[in-house]
Amino acid sequence: MSRGFFAAIGAALLWTGPCGAETDQASDALARDIFKQLIEIDTTESSGNVTKASEAMAQRLNAAGFAASEMQILGPDDRKKNLVVRLKGTGKHKPILLIGHLDVVEARRSDWSTDPFKFVEKNGYIYGRGTQDMKNGDAIMLATLIRLKKEGFRPSRDIILALTADEEGGSSNGIEWLLRHHRELVDAQFVLNHDSNSVLSEHGKPVYFEMDGTEKVYADYQLTAVNRGGHSSVPIPDNAIYELSAALMRLSKYEFPFELNSVTRGYYERMSSIETGQRAADMRAILKNPPDTAASERLSRDPVDHSMMHTTCVATRLEGGHANNALPQRAQATVNCRILPGHSPEEVRGILIKVLADPKLRVQYIDESGQVQDTAPGRRGYAPPPLDPQVMQPLDTVVDQMWPGLKVVPAMSTGSSDGLFTAAAGLPTYVISGVAVDRDNDRAHGQDENVGVQSFYHGNEFFYRYIKALTAD
Repeated sequence: MSRGFFAAIGAALLWTGPCGAETDQASDALARDIFKQLIEIDTTESSGNVTKASEAMAQRLNAAGFAASEMQILGPDDRKKNLVVRLKGTGKHKPILLIGHLDVVEARRSDWSTDPFKFVEKNGYIYGRGTQDMKNGDAIMLATLIRLKKEGFRPSRDIILALTADEEGGSSNGIEWLLRHHRELVDAQFVLNHDSNSVLSEHGKPVYFEMDGTEKVYADYQLTAVNRGGHSSVPIPDNAIYELSAALMRLSKYEFPFELNSVTRGYYERMSSIETGQRAADMRAILKNPPDTAASERLSRDPVDHSMMHTTCVATRLEGGHANNALPQRAQATVNCRILPGHSPEEVRGILIKVLADPKLRVQYIDESGQVQDTAPGRRGYAPPPLDPQVMQPLDTVVDQMWPGLKVVPAMSTGSSDGLFTAAAGLPTYVISGVAVDRDNDRAHGQDENVGVQSFYHGNEFFYRYIKALTAD
């Protein structure tokens, strides 16, 4: 057959993405099919089954040529089994570990315009629970491994993929369980966590590529006020709800100290060349020694910047009272804190006690399993890993291929992810994906969660190119 025939076939298999980069239609079709299957498997804590999703993905891997010896499905119980698969390499370098969680947060059909557990494509978007957090990433990572396997690509290091349970909640966090019971299956030089939408865009235009190099520590606290109560016809100012409410108002006015670490300094260094005007000047000013206090105060008016520079604590749940005609004898609140690296949950519990300033108020820690304890862990959040050139150099190269001129900005996640457990195990962890989401369309955990169709395909192509560049030598 002629060279022109093969050129025509090649052109039919490629399409041009929104930023000009070509993507592979066959790979996109595979990723979309996997994505659809995952969305339509309920993996919520209340009624779902992560094992079902793990087994479905293992069947796909087997059909693509992965041997049974290259895959493991294992976990603490029948509903919470994790999938671990290994694409074997030459062994020139230590393995890398790709992680993603299969579980999703709850979603009520009555809150959505579509069925949250049906894959619905409309108006250029894909709707369904997990489309942003994070079955999009699960599908992309799996499609990448299958594509590399079918190509016969031999990476310079083993590529391990772990798709796991209970990142969103529950008592059987998959990556923690694997590290504790089967470290040999997931041990790696470093970890790539796909639990993000790295390309921040505005009205469809990419602004910068965010690479999370560290994250805050998640901690929940239970605040309890108790008193004798009484008849509601004779109100007293120190009833339990009033006491708790007054304490929470004091907390709402408290600001934890300004602080930067190596990653957030890098973030503001790069962002100061992207932003303009006063905002850019303020970013440069907080990098000085000492930092400009007025600049940090101005930046802190933005909730995202505030969270990047401070530990934050906010009341998220309230309950109290026992009868409509009785003064409340008991009131409780849950306060959720996101703690900067270098500080411990117990340190923050002590600060809460001082800020709430009520000796009658009990401040306790709620652990991962929901148990309430009088003290919190004293372990400090882990210091950010170095920005490894093995990770960053191919990242800069591939980002520039896919989004010419777009800057890679190291950042600290103000949320929390399974990276907490891999970092604690001594595995440097970086959050990287190629999916773009507009600032005003962040619907992770929210109503009508969705992702752009072309954004998903572009992210699929990015991740394939990045993993190949990362493991080619």
